[in-house]
Amino acid sequence: MPHTARGWKGDVTMDCPSVTAWRVARHRARHQVLEKGAVFADPLAIAMVGGDEAALAAPDGTPAERHFRLFLAIRSRIVQDMLARAVQRGMRQAVVLGAGLDTLGLRNPHAACGVRVFEVDRPAMQDWKRGHIARAGLAVPDSLAFVPVDFERDSLLACLTHAGFDVGMPAFFSWLGVVPYLTRVGIENTLRFVARVPQAEIVFDYGEPVENYTGAHALRMAERARFVALAGEPWLSRFNPTDLHAMLRDTGFATFTDYDRAGIAAYFGWPVPAATGAGPHVVVAHARQGCAVAGPER
Repeated sequence: MPHTARGWKGDVTMDCPSVTAWRVARHRARHQVLEKGAVFADPLAIAMVGGDEAALAAPDGTPAERHFRLFLAIRSRIVQDMLARAVQRGMRQAVVLGAGLDTLGLRNPHAACGVRVFEVDRPAMQDWKRGHIARAGLAVPDSLAFVPVDFERDSLLACLTHAGFDVGMPAFFSWLGVVPYLTRVGIENTLRFVARVPQAEIVFDYGEPVENYTGAHALRMAERARFVALAGEPWLSRFNPTDLHAMLRDTGFATFTDYDRAGIAAYFGWPVPAATGAGPHVVVAHARQGCAVAGPER
């Protein structure tokens, strides 16, 4: 039976099958209201969660809530930037793995260039989202294809090919907020598939093991772990960076860049946080099949 996703602060209740997907969508919409989309502008984010800007403008409960919201905006901005550069190099296929309530396919900023977006998620989530899009009065462009997939059981290749994806052509993959919820076998299988696509690149995020954290950070991570477990979406895989890098090499990626706190600050030209180097990180990773990249990617 699907879990019910309750809006942040409890002001909106939806029957979304994924509590975490709804929570991320709320944070993305709140970023548009509270920070005016300063890091990541998403013109459909507010409509996707009901359009109640007054409710979205409620003050943060804790500083950690704001930090989490900004991290979600940061990772989406990195995807947006990397995709734009890939399109400039001629890429015309984009795949959103574990799409949740992501709006990339709906607002496709590269549709005029002929970019097709393939949105991959669990069948139950996709069925719900398509109904939700219709209720919100949002249009589904011809450039968007919905691809129902169970990452642990289905063949991603077969499902994407059936939807019109050309496995012989270059493609960009966005895989945000998914890796922690999959088994290592599921993660490896997905990475191996992506690495077989010509000139493929992927942006995803991962977190270090909870036991790596100490003090207040450890308590906060334990609380988040309990939250997602109670929501029926427990964390299954977290990585030390060296282990994740080994997996990328083993699955066929020649080049990868991690954006931890220091890397994110450098990417955006922000002051490097004083705590950099002290303790674990949640990391946004950009991996490419093929040619090497010298130095930080900007």
